[in-house]
Amino acid sequence: MKFLTTTISLLLVSVTTFSQVNQKFKIVDLAFMTGDWKTTSGWGDMDETWSSPRGNCMMCTFRCVKDGKIVFYEFIVIEQNENDSVPVLKLRHFNPGSIGWEDKDKPYLYPLTLLNGQKAIFERPDKKMIITYERLSKDTLKSVLIQETGEKQKTTEFIYSSSEK
Repeated sequence: MKFLTTTISLLLVSVTTFSQVNQKFKIVDLAFMTGDWKTTSGWGDMDETWSSPRGNCMMCTFRCVKDGKIVFYEFIVIEQNENDSVPVLKLRHFNPGSIGWEDKDKPYLYPLTLLNGQKAIFERPDKKMIITYERLSKDTLKSVLIQETGEKQKTTEFIYSSSEK
């Protein structure tokens, strides 16, 4: 009986995983991220604004301000082109003065790896960074950064509140 229970459990996990891997995610499925979000952390005061899905993309601006001065900002798009089986988050960082961190033709790319209701997980192909967005309530969006650094893993969580209350 124990063998049968274990076998059935493994089959259920395999079927669930297979269906998630082969699911066709679409940009419109990420509409839950839309909004004007704000939080404060050790990094500073942060604003993240996501546009609603339109065409094949969503856009986001992000800024981090500490002691009244900009620390850095980001421009993010999520695009799904005809050749993409899933939406891909494309991220660029900037120092004050609009000085880019990444090469002009090499943004960080994070394909959508999992979408479960109002939770989306984007992961770089090199597995060094994962970005998660989850809508916790009408006025709350959680973002989690998981970064691999050598043999260590660093997790940073941000709880954003809607500024449109």
